[in-house]
Amino acid sequence: MTMEQSARPVFPFTAIVGQEEMKLALMLNVIDSKIGGVMIMGDRGTGKSTTIRALVDLLPGIPVIDNDPFNSHPEDPELMSDTVREAIERGETLPTTTMKTPMVDLPLGATEDRVCGTIDLERALTEGVKAFEAGLLARAHRGILYVDEVNLLDDHLVDVLLDSAASGWNTVEREGVSICHPARFILVGSGNPEEGELRPQLLDRFGMHAQIGTTGDPELRVQIVEQRAAFDSDPTAFRACHEETQQALREKLVSARNFLPEVSLDREIRVQVSEVCSQLDVDGLRGDMVTNRAAKALAAFELRSVATNDDVASIISMCLRHRLRKDPLESIDSGTKVREVFETVFA
Repeated sequence: MTMEQSARPVFPFTAIVGQEEMKLALMLNVIDSKIGGVMIMGDRGTGKSTTIRALVDLLPGIPVIDNDPFNSHPEDPELMSDTVREAIERGETLPTTTMKTPMVDLPLGATEDRVCGTIDLERALTEGVKAFEAGLLARAHRGILYVDEVNLLDDHLVDVLLDSAASGWNTVEREGVSICHPARFILVGSGNPEEGELRPQLLDRFGMHAQIGTTGDPELRVQIVEQRAAFDSDPTAFRACHEETQQALREKLVSARNFLPEVSLDREIRVQVSEVCSQLDVDGLRGDMVTNRAAKALAAFELRSVATNDDVASIISMCLRHRLRKDPLESIDSGTKVREVFETVFA
């Protein structure tokens, strides 16, 4: 069994039918994690969890320091814990290994200690060592942190997650003892709009917002049901049928990541993006920056060195629709308003 396969077979990403918006948003965040994560809102039973797990299964393994609780990178100081970096600076040779890209599920009832980690104050005071028990943020470093029903999570915890996702670091302080470790992960939240939206301040901090729904096309519904039945009947054979397309997409994502620094976006287009944000009364500059990043990530995915108006057109609704000021009783704009302003400015 290859490293990409797990003990519990995962539905292949390339076999997922429909939900193109969600799949594109997730892939762009894999190419450029600084886009800031994805909020996926949609009906129950539309494959949100299946798609996210399929994406993680698709990703290549990552090199890590063996037995390090923070998934430290063997060579990149920005992705190392302080302990590992200090050991390398002293000239020590640390054993390395390769692990699957981590995916951490955040349970709804998780406490802040479970998420951030805890400091053993007794050991810190008696032995003078910073004894730290790593939390979920440490486990998610260099991977994906998935929060299902994020709109039901305590606002304070959502704030903590978003702070770590934005800064790339997690700091835990107890009674004057402080621990800081890298926590760079792609934050993916999902929820059902019937159960309520996140507060606008928190929603704005997700880079992209993908909306998904149940398809009304009978042919497509039958195809989805048949795919799922075939997978449940013989997961290994089903995965084998899609291994070639999986490997091709895996290589394409790795190439896009490496190619991303070569991609540029003309200043004229950046000005037009900011004009769209201005006309939509989007608060702050996060919408401008995320739209620029997502357009460049899409160009990188297709190995084009210059992002175009078409790239912006493909992603701008996902980057801005959740940042619009709206009546509290309305649900999030489907993207129509964003599309209208985009077509006016980019005409």
